[in-house]
Amino acid sequence: MTTTKTKTKLPPNPLLSEVLDAVSKARSKAKKVELLKEYDSPAIRAVLIWNYDASVKSMLPVGDVPYSPNESPKGTDHNRLTAEYKNLYHYVKGGNDPLPALRRESMFIQLLERLHSEEAQLICLTKDKNLNQKYKLTQEIIAEAYPDIHWGGRS
Repeated sequence: MTTTKTKTKLPPNPLLSEVLDAVSKARSKAKKVELLKEYDSPAIRAVLIWNYDASVKSMLPVGDVPYSPNESPKGTDHNRLTAEYKNLYHYVKGGNDPLPALRRESMFIQLLERLHSEEAQLICLTKDKNLNQKYKLTQEIIAEAYPDIHWGGRS
């Protein structure tokens, strides 16, 4: 009996969580790098830099965030992190430091409630630099996929 490998193709305009899930499930470093290159976007880079660059400091409290998950279907454009990533600077040191902490936390909760539940979970893991709890991905793999990212000196 012969078995055939089925290549799982992501849907058009996948959620960042779908991309990172596919990268995580890839069995080789080369395949992980290939997938990151194929689905390269400013949004995925922003999330990966926030999580893996030690110089990026979150301005949000560590731990669980009290929010109501968005139950919209995956294909809805307004609930994509790719549409919201430009506002992530509010949540890291050096981005919008004068913003009062209470306002920052309120904005973050509103962001999470707009995002698809998988994207919200991804950004919650990112704020605490815990993407590796869910996704099998290292800074070394990211650096190979995106050699133009300069690590350090951000905050």
